[in-house]
Amino acid sequence: MRRRTLTLFISVSLLAACSSTDNNVSAPPVYENVSVHDPSVIKVDDTYYVFGSHLASAKSQDLMSWTQISAGVTDSNPLIPNVTEELRETLTWAKSKTLWAPDVIQLADGKYYMYYDACKGDSPLSALGIAVSDQIEGPYKNLGVILKSGMTSAGSDGEIYDSTQKPNVVDPDVFFDKDGKLWMVYGSYSGGIFILEMDTKTGFPLPDQGYGKKLLGANHARIEGPYMLYSPETNYYYLFLSYGGLTANGGYNIRVARSKSPDGPFTDSQDQNMIEAQGTAGVLFDDPAYSPYGVKLMGNFEFQNSEGEPVGSGVAGGYVSPGHNSAYYDKKTGKYYLIFHTRFPKQGEAYEVRVHQMFMNADGWPVVAPHRYGGESIGKYSSKDVIGEYKYINHNKDISADIVQSELIELAEDGTISGAVTGTWELTEKHNVLLTIDGAAYKGVFLKEWNEGTGTQVMTFTATSREGISIWGSHVSGEKK
Repeated sequence: MRRRTLTLFISVSLLAACSSTDNNVSAPPVYENVSVHDPSVIKVDDTYYVFGSHLASAKSQDLMSWTQISAGVTDSNPLIPNVTEELRETLTWAKSKTLWAPDVIQLADGKYYMYYDACKGDSPLSALGIAVSDQIEGPYKNLGVILKSGMTSAGSDGEIYDSTQKPNVVDPDVFFDKDGKLWMVYGSYSGGIFILEMDTKTGFPLPDQGYGKKLLGANHARIEGPYMLYSPETNYYYLFLSYGGLTANGGYNIRVARSKSPDGPFTDSQDQNMIEAQGTAGVLFDDPAYSPYGVKLMGNFEFQNSEGEPVGSGVAGGYVSPGHNSAYYDKKTGKYYLIFHTRFPKQGEAYEVRVHQMFMNADGWPVVAPHRYGGESIGKYSSKDVIGEYKYINHNKDISADIVQSELIELAEDGTISGAVTGTWELTEKHNVLLTIDGAAYKGVFLKEWNEGTGTQVMTFTATSREGISIWGSHVSGEKK
């Protein structure tokens, strides 16, 4: 286990209106950044809210400019005033002075239910409870603890608690399935990721489930932060997960698996059953045992500006330990968004919220846009739009603190790929792409988006292989000197 520390790193990045030969927008996006660790998203009317660890929260109407609402587990926090008394049972049980990743959902009564949790940090001594409010921004009043873990006696299921097989009761995500049933998926390290069916009226677990059903993990596998998203486009439930450690040297990375049912079984792109993604008995944090499982969407990376490229503003070149995401599907626009926190190269433990667009590839797997969301929509592109030199990232499947540095490749008009890797590429159906690199096929999309690192609009591609490896490309901007 590990402790979470509160690090505030709030900055405002007002991007200069740099001109570009392919810039077809009237003005660049304006980003206002906030620090919310483990952001869980909910949309209320026309506003997106994220709630995270340490009772932090923020809001935005465009997923780009954010306003901080709260931060810090203090009695002056507007979300839960007098929190040290209100959640005394949880904080006392967990021997903690802070709270970990929460989730907020609105039920049929119109009220907002916050699933909060706390953990000792160096053990799974944790408690998970519910608080309720008439307003999304609070104040929330405690309804009580629903699960506990880490005890030396019988756990919430009546059996002797075994931390290698039973869950650490943190990181909840509560969601409705397509049939209107309410579920909570949760868990971190310890015995794995579990799911419980919940009462749609009260928000509490239905009786006689104990800790619920295990979906994956065991033996202290470094897997946590589960989040569920249903896609009406593919009719799959996508279970997002974070592997590795959350610190700058922890190798945090985002993965996904899918199922036709909210309670599994979940499989990855190689049809591996995720229940087998677990550690080795007697070995603490045996990353190689479970790193082959799940489609890896994103890990540590850094886009290197090429000679002659303009330089943008802000912390923009890449990410370190991106993870503990939530996700959102907009029924009106058909857009998917990935919302997560990340650290940055050479910035230590400072972290901020980031939002990227996602798309479903030809095989029904999410692929994530290489650059943060800037209001873009995917378009119809021609070969002329996409050929040229790209900064290339291969996210691999490992759990590592190493930062993948971009390499240069070229997509030629004749459909070949040269440079750091070789192969072929093909543009189909307006914006879909099939890249074959070193014998592996990657399916995804082309997308024109804003590159904060250069302050220009660029063509990008994002794709994933059957092996669950994601690759990105970002067009080199401007003319080389």
